[in-house]
Amino acid sequence: MTLSTVPLEGTLRFIRYAFMPNRLRYCGGDDNRTLFEYGTEGVSDGGLQPLLRQFSGALSYLQLIARANNLADAFDARVVEAYWIGNELLEGVEVRQLYDALLERFGKQLTGRTRDLVLGKAPAGAHPHHSFHVLDVHSRVGELGNTLRTLDDCRVSLGRVLSVDAAELVVERQPVSMRMGKLVLDEARTERVLRQVDGRGFAEEATPGDWVSIHWGWLCEVLDDRQRRNLERYTRYHLAIANQTI
Repeated sequence: MTLSTVPLEGTLRFIRYAFMPNRLRYCGGDDNRTLFEYGTEGVSDGGLQPLLRQFSGALSYLQLIARANNLADAFDARVVEAYWIGNELLEGVEVRQLYDALLERFGKQLTGRTRDLVLGKAPAGAHPHHSFHVLDVHSRVGELGNTLRTLDDCRVSLGRVLSVDAAELVVERQPVSMRMGKLVLDEARTERVLRQVDGRGFAEEATPGDWVSIHWGWLCEVLDDRQRRNLERYTRYHLAIANQTI
């Protein structure tokens, strides 16, 4: 069995996307080194889930997706993939379920028009995908600010590998930009992304021609065609949802 066909456990996929914002101290607990060790060693044991449950923001979405699809484990591989990349489980979350989840989490924190805008995204068609949270929620709840650079770094993006250069990859990637007052995916440009820390990373198999996912300038994983299409689809979809209220 080749590396690309080995099923990835949900907890380990979660680490791949949560590692860098945790390292930057944006979310999660204060044990980044242990999180990294789990991810690079590919180990999932009883000590891991308590670390992951400190990512309270993402966890609430995972729990919603799991509950709506009658899955017991919020870190089920399908649930984790749905949140970070996108898959059919997102379609299983009803409008009322997302609305109620947003109300429970942000109803007391937000007021007035901002509260109405966030809650209104559920009937507008939003899904509990990471791109929705980045584009329509986090900037309105005062988490990380509201700059294009922050939005672009925080969303999970697609990159096509051009070359491998030591601890970095050279990729082609479409950044988010503002055009005529609307958020768009701009023309692809060449960028460098980090693939290793201290000589280790999560996707050592990435080679030129591969499509990869990137979060806060960090290589998360190599994507297959289905995952690539889903990530692009849900990103564009939630850009359109966000543009309704810009």
